Amino acid sequence: MKQLTTIGWREWASLPEWGVEVRAKADTGARSSAIDCSKIEELPGNRVRFTIRLSRKTNRDLTLEAPIAMRKHVRSSTGHGHDRLFVETILRIGGREKSILVSLTCRQRMIHRMLLGREALSGDFLVDSGVDHWATPRKKKRQ
Repeated sequence: MKQLTTIGWREWASLPEWGVEVRAKADTGARSSAIDCSKIEELPGNRVRFTIRLSRKTNRDLTLEAPIAMRKHVRSSTGHGHDRLFVETILRIGGREKSILVSLTCRQRMIHRMLLGREALSGDFLVDSGVDHWATPRKKKRQ
């Protein structure tokens, strides 16, 4: 049986292929994962261009392009359905890496910029709802 990595309900998540580190909420009530994006634009060749805000306190953004992995109708927490584009990337938490699908959506009004749903967590992570790793400041990398 595979050993599960225990994570908190809020975690620092790394998306190394994109060079992004973001605070994420583990949400076992959500089926799929989502990341806060703007300027989502479909491109020829089944690709998408999107912009991730690196910090809400600054105007630093990162624009990326990726193949569209899936299109799916998703119901939000408010009960409204939306068609979303999903891309595939690597998620790194607690020393474990996993390829996940993540939907691109505007989460500007949400507290958590990234949501980790059951599909991303299943089989690899165990969520301890009593642990909150946002309270643990990240050490800045020396350059």
